[in-house]
Amino acid sequence: QVQLVESGGELVQPGGSLRLSCAASGIRFSINSMGWYRQAPGNQRELVATATSGGRTNHAHSAKGRFTITRDNAKNTVTLQMSSLKPEDTAVYYCNADRRLSDSTILKYWGQGTQVTVSS
Repeated sequence: QVQLVESGGELVQPGGSLRLSCAASGIRFSINSMGWYRQAPGNQRELVATATSGGRTNHAHSAKGRFTITRDNAKNTVTLQMSSLKPEDTAVYYCNADRRLSDSTILKYWGQGTQVTVSS
């Protein structure tokens, strides 16, 4: 059974930093992409950053220059280093792992989420 477990979310002041971590277990296949998404109340879940097994990263516009995603393929872990946090970064952050089954089919796995609150 695949499990993604996030940690690191907490209350932080504007301008502060946080590091989110995610560890995947029960993996018996190749993970194509791991990443982070977030969902604020009343909003759709949105991409924050992803990292492929080949080391290619993609950061959302809102994350560029402030957030950095890193991935350890051997350990099946992914981290998100966040700095210069803003109140609008407040959301539940979800870890994601993608398994490509075919050219047109991707199976997505999700963690339970970790709350990040940016407030003074």
